[in-house]
Amino acid sequence: MKLTTILRRGFVITVATVCVSSILTGNVLAADVLAQAKANKTLRVANTQSSPPWSMLDDKNQPAGYDVAVAKEVGKRIGIPNVVFVADSFKNFVEGLKASKYDLVMNDLTPTVEREKQVDFGDPYGVEEFRIFVRNENSDIHSRADLKGKRVGVTTGSSNESWSREHLKDSDIRSYDNGGLVFNDLGSGRIDAVIISHFGGMKYANVNHLPVKEVGEPLIYQLSAPAMVKGQPALRTAVNKAIAEMVADGTLEALSKKWVGVDFDMLGTIAKAKEQKE
Repeated sequence: MKLTTILRRGFVITVATVCVSSILTGNVLAADVLAQAKANKTLRVANTQSSPPWSMLDDKNQPAGYDVAVAKEVGKRIGIPNVVFVADSFKNFVEGLKASKYDLVMNDLTPTVEREKQVDFGDPYGVEEFRIFVRNENSDIHSRADLKGKRVGVTTGSSNESWSREHLKDSDIRSYDNGGLVFNDLGSGRIDAVIISHFGGMKYANVNHLPVKEVGEPLIYQLSAPAMVKGQPALRTAVNKAIAEMVADGTLEALSKKWVGVDFDMLGTIAKAKEQKE
């Protein structure tokens, strides 16, 4: 009888030990992405590599663009100069972070309420103006009000999709896996309009020589910030410090002028985005 009691107590102690060990291990893992990246001497950053001027492939088939350049600079400043870029789509970014496929997402990703329930964001380093694109011969669509009853294309998992579904209730919203596909359908007349960033839309139109144009005023400004799995205070602090230094020493503005355009006021437009109500 005593032996049974001892065994039961031993079993309870063993279970308690295992549980405590698991909890401690889980806490270490949850707080150690930065340390692990430094140990591996590699920072894994996800982007689409198909959303210019933020991320794309250059003529040597290597990742390039504003977000890529900012990510490389962040890597240097946090002590991990070897930055490896992982291609993925907007719809996979959140789950990819949670599955530890990469350490950060830096690809024109907007910190929305829904995303912030699942992942954490650092400070913004970019901003977009979202606009309406239509075919050149279209004379019916001039503004947001004209999209009622129209077929509107958006990119799956992007903030332009979530904004459109929330604010364009009377439109037929159609989602596509990437911007190239949505613009192909706009060019062929399968949809009436596309909502996408000004820079992304102009790039797709120019590169593919599509008969499309931009109409109306910006629908909304949307910030972009680095995303990371929840529970990473060390990583978040390090990334935010790097971004703050890049703002202060002019690096962010210089990268913006190189990749986004010499006439685009990146820091000023970020300030406008922070002030907007919608």
